[in-house]
Amino acid sequence: MKISTRGRYGIRLLIDLAEHQQESHVPLASVADRQEISVRYLEQVVIILRRAGFIRSVKGASGGYALARLPQDIIIGDVLRVLEGDMLIVDPPLPGVSESRIRRCIRLTVYDRLNERIAGIIDRKTLASVLGTVDPDESYMYFI
Repeated sequence: MKISTRGRYGIRLLIDLAEHQQESHVPLASVADRQEISVRYLEQVVIILRRAGFIRSVKGASGGYALARLPQDIIIGDVLRVLEGDMLIVDPPLPGVSESRIRRCIRLTVYDRLNERIAGIIDRKTLASVLGTVDPDESYMYFI
C-alpha cells in the first residue's frame, strides 16, 4: 500500500488550515505557497474534502477555506479513506470464492494483521494529535 499524492497533500492542506484556524478563512493560494503544492492540484483535493464535510468554503473575491470541524474531531483515517479509498494491503477474498489453505494462512497471519495495525494507527490519530495540541506524550513536534 502506498498513500498517493492526493492523500498526502490532503493531510497537509488540513494541517495548514488547522494552523491558521484563528483566521476566518485561508486563500488556497496561500496554502499552496506555504506547502509548495500546485494550486490546481489543491483545487481537486478541496472538492473532495469539502463534499466529505472536512472543510468549508467562503465565497467571494477574498474567499478561501477553513476547517468545518474542530481538529480533534478530524480523524486521519477518515480523511485518508475519503481521499484514497480503503486502506487495505490486499483486497479481502470475494464472497463465495474459495481460497487455498496457503492463501488463507498468509491472509490471516500477515495481511489481516497489517490491515489491523494500519487502521489502529490512522484511526487513533486526529488532526489535533498530529499538530501536537493534544496528548503530548503521543505527539510529534511539527515544524514548517
